[in-house]
Amino acid sequence: MLERIGRIAAYRARTVLITSVVLLVAAAIAGFGAFGVLKGEGFDDPASDSYKASERLEDVFGQVPELIVEVHARGGSVDAPEAADAGRRLTSALAGEEDIEGAISYWTTGVPALKAEDGTKALVIAHTDEDFDALPDGVRSALAADLAPDGPITVKIGGGAALGPEVNGQVGKSLAIAEAIAVPITLILLVLAFGSVVAALVPLAIGFVAIMGTFGELFVLGSLTDVSVFSINLTTALGLGLAIDYGLLIVARHRELVHGGATVPEAVVRTVQTAGRTIVFSAATVAAALAVLLVFPMYFLRSFAYAGIGVVVISALAALFIAPALLSVLGPRVEYGRIKGVKGVQGAETPFWSKLAGTVAKRPLLTAAPVLVILLVAASPLLGVKFGTPDERVLPDSSAIHQVGDSLREDYPSDETHTIDVVVTGSGAENDLGAYATQISALPGVARVDTANGVFASGNPAGGAPNSELARPEAQLLSVVTSFAPKSDEVQDLVRDIRAVPEAPDTDTLVGGDDAQLVDTKQAIADRIPLAAALIALTTFLVLFLFTGSIVQPLRALVLNGLSIAAAMGVTVWVFQDGHFADFLGFTPLPMDTSMTVLLFCIAFGLSMDYEVFVISRIKELHDAGHSGTDAVTQGLARTGRIVSTAAVLLAVTFVAFLTSSVSFLQLFGLGAALAILIDATLVRGILVPATMRLLGPAAWYAPKGLRKAYEKVGVSEA
Repeated sequence: MLERIGRIAAYRARTVLITSVVLLVAAAIAGFGAFGVLKGEGFDDPASDSYKASERLEDVFGQVPELIVEVHARGGSVDAPEAADAGRRLTSALAGEEDIEGAISYWTTGVPALKAEDGTKALVIAHTDEDFDALPDGVRSALAADLAPDGPITVKIGGGAALGPEVNGQVGKSLAIAEAIAVPITLILLVLAFGSVVAALVPLAIGFVAIMGTFGELFVLGSLTDVSVFSINLTTALGLGLAIDYGLLIVARHRELVHGGATVPEAVVRTVQTAGRTIVFSAATVAAALAVLLVFPMYFLRSFAYAGIGVVVISALAALFIAPALLSVLGPRVEYGRIKGVKGVQGAETPFWSKLAGTVAKRPLLTAAPVLVILLVAASPLLGVKFGTPDERVLPDSSAIHQVGDSLREDYPSDETHTIDVVVTGSGAENDLGAYATQISALPGVARVDTANGVFASGNPAGGAPNSELARPEAQLLSVVTSFAPKSDEVQDLVRDIRAVPEAPDTDTLVGGDDAQLVDTKQAIADRIPLAAALIALTTFLVLFLFTGSIVQPLRALVLNGLSIAAAMGVTVWVFQDGHFADFLGFTPLPMDTSMTVLLFCIAFGLSMDYEVFVISRIKELHDAGHSGTDAVTQGLARTGRIVSTAAVLLAVTFVAFLTSSVSFLQLFGLGAALAILIDATLVRGILVPATMRLLGPAAWYAPKGLRKAYEKVGVSEA
């Protein structure tokens, strides 16, 4: 099959390229529509209680994200007449806006919890189904005098209604900046890596086709099901990265064959037979790792599987058809634009990697032991890892939304905007509401429970006027105010305690709110981690067995890849959870983002397997040709080490550029991915792989007789 593809690319190259251009134009036309159908949500499990509670709150009570306006009194006290009048005018102006409902404030309710403990600021709280990053124009016009430089108040906007658009906007700006930094550097490095301008265009062609093709795929999928807009980011980064990987491999092998005396058509056919086989198995391993994201219920994660699998498959097809066809059409012109003094990647041995492999082969234990110690120490912070979900603290300290969130946590007697919502439905909801609310109010950490029948605290009725807004004919809402910090371990335990309170007869309860969503998200991911791990291990084992015919090679790959990823993620925990370099990078230390950590692992594992296949393919080729185990490993690494390390550096540049982001979970992903790639391409491929292969000796290629016979029938060898 690969030989046939090679011949098509060699002898019908123009037909291949014309067909590719037609398909590319069609994909690009569809792809431009992707941005209109993709969504910015998808972080919750649709089957969870918290998700169902949020839907019921919106359907029955009309509750939508909160808009929080924190009012600062320039004169010192929010109770000063001018500040109080301005606060009331602001509340009234917000209540009069068409897209805002239920505006209340400290000045209209007199609730002490809505005023900061130092008395210099107070809150206006409203609900809206629109996104806001500033006060509506009508409100600002009505309060022009109050908000003037010499006016009595200043305001800051926060809350969920402002957080979503702010994060999405910051992500868009951050990615634009990252690309503006990474793309020029990558282009320069590509030219240096290939040694010529024309040769450097080959991976760019692969990447452009892969990205445009995947955009078209996302448009189709986004029209049929929920797909996250963040999948666009993975498409561009992974599309360019795999294009560089596959382009380096194709061009290096083609150059090796041409310099060895083969004609251009012969070199193209042979390149597809050899490097093409490596690309097929590489794509299979990367796609298998990303496909695991489909087991998770959040469409945010599933979207990365859609994008990842698409970009991998299209990159591989472009590398098998378009890149060889370009090499065939270009012929010797592929070397045009040579850079003086730069040799560029070749398939031949490189002195540095040859010497390194020889040193490791002579002293495998002595060279591997320090690397193992370094990786284990780097991985050790994982022992204290904690997980959470993003909030306003993913934004920089300079963000008003972040500042409002900090103020709510630190400056108010209790955070009235942070509640656990309990939705009660059923025929017994109204009759038994008091007894149920009494039990919840007695739980540790519950400041009070607001209900339609009054307020409950410390296991007793606490008076307070009934709140009719918390009652509907079909449901009752209990608003649980807690003294625990949002998303803390204590408040998560409180969510579980509330769910453990026996329901009243003939009722059904759903516990929602941000803390309940965190509990449910962590549980949804934890429940599926064993299945995801088993699928990754199984698919990796099967693909590498079909590639090598050994049962030892897949096991070795799983252990070493897992070790390199653990080291990279350990450093990421040390930085972003423990707070090292927080001031330098400009982020607030937080628990690891649960969804982003899963995504990081799958992508890092897939790229690690990409490099694994690159190296082991050349080692196996030499082993099958009759070389001794030591020679096969030494020469195989000598011929692929530069390709792998060059590809890793080029791809790492893209991810390192994410550190310029103003959103901390993008910084986390960028650092983790870059570290995983660089650790794998250097310490693992350069030292641990040759060391373990040397220590294993002939056992590295072991397979039981039954599996050996199966491999001979179904395994994919070069022949």
